[in-house]
Amino acid sequence: MINRTQPPAIIDAVDFNLSLKPYEHFTLDNGVPVYMINAGAQDVIQIEWVFFAGNCYEQKSSVAAATNFLLKNGTSNRTAFQINEDFEYYGAYSNRSCYNETAVVTLHTLTKYLDKLLPVVNDMVSNSIFPEQEMDIFRQNSKQRLKVNLQKCEFVAGRMIDAFIYGEEHPYGKYTNVDDLDELTSDDLKAFYKKYYQEGQCAIFISGKLPADIQQLLNTHFGKLSITKPSFSTKKTNVFPSPQKKFRIENDVNSVQGAIRIGSAFPNRHHADFKKAVVLNNIFGGFFGSRLMSNIREEKGYTYGIHSYFQNHIQQSAWIISTEAGKDVCEATITEVYKEMQLLRKKLVDEEELLLVKNFMIGSILGDLDGPFQIMAKWKNIILNDLDGKYFYESVDAIKTVTAEELQALAQKYLQPENFYELVVY
Repeated sequence: MINRTQPPAIIDAVDFNLSLKPYEHFTLDNGVPVYMINAGAQDVIQIEWVFFAGNCYEQKSSVAAATNFLLKNGTSNRTAFQINEDFEYYGAYSNRSCYNETAVVTLHTLTKYLDKLLPVVNDMVSNSIFPEQEMDIFRQNSKQRLKVNLQKCEFVAGRMIDAFIYGEEHPYGKYTNVDDLDELTSDDLKAFYKKYYQEGQCAIFISGKLPADIQQLLNTHFGKLSITKPSFSTKKTNVFPSPQKKFRIENDVNSVQGAIRIGSAFPNRHHADFKKAVVLNNIFGGFFGSRLMSNIREEKGYTYGIHSYFQNHIQQSAWIISTEAGKDVCEATITEVYKEMQLLRKKLVDEEELLLVKNFMIGSILGDLDGPFQIMAKWKNIILNDLDGKYFYESVDAIKTVTAEELQALAQKYLQPENFYELVVY
């Protein structure tokens, strides 16, 4: 019997043994791989069709994003209204997302309605026609949204720092302008759609409480299409970073604060330093108790929040510090960021702080494994980056075993102010 008068022992999160539930795998008749996590208490399913159809494959700006968005806006069998009505009738939800390398179609539905909705998704990815009327609406809405966003300093800063780090012509640094939207044509989208969707590379990720005939259902609706297995290698583009490092941009004469972005190129997940550098980033600015937050928010009061993060892409990555501060303290904020870099280079992290961050990170991973959708998100990230299951366990081990000396060495290697682009948009 449990002795209720004695509190339970406190166990540090770093002492937990984490495991990542393995996925099941099968292949459709056309070679398309399907990765499955069959778990969960609720009769719900999430399916993601991942096409290698991101903006790095487009020959004309904005084509990839426009094609992805308009998949739901009319096919040879259904109007945009009918497509949306099909999903709403069954209480389902379908979304589209376009990234640098990939573009995704997502379906969330009750398990019992899956057979009713797979034909609709099939229609979207094989029979879209991109009606001119829908193109006009998309173009008008996108231009209006872009014009509004370009008045926001934080939006402009986010675009510009990427262009400085990767180069304006690199997919990671290239962004849509109003003229690009004006020049879009239905023929542009149809050509891109045919090459990268109807005849493109695709992988399917499915999670939730799966029906017994899931393999047959997916093979019936997607195994006969002309899509093929991905090579999981993406189009490489040379990086041409800006030779200038410091920028001060006036975007809004009436603004009372500036958007600050400080960023540097950083190796991707395949590099030996990456896993332990994630711990260093959390100490520096990766969570609410980080040094940047403690200094610049709590002590100085310059900002409501400041954080640092790795901007993870498949080809290259970047280390970014992001915040907004009053115009009169923007330069002081930047000075404090560099001071925190210097402290990490000069002085070892003490054991108490390091244990706190390690426990926070392990606890966060535990939260990320809570449910089939979250587990599949982990696997999708691993698979699309051409990694394997060892990466997860090596990452956990790196968090648990990294030393203060190793973190100092990483800070001395990467947290050098001269490596960082410095941008303030007022």
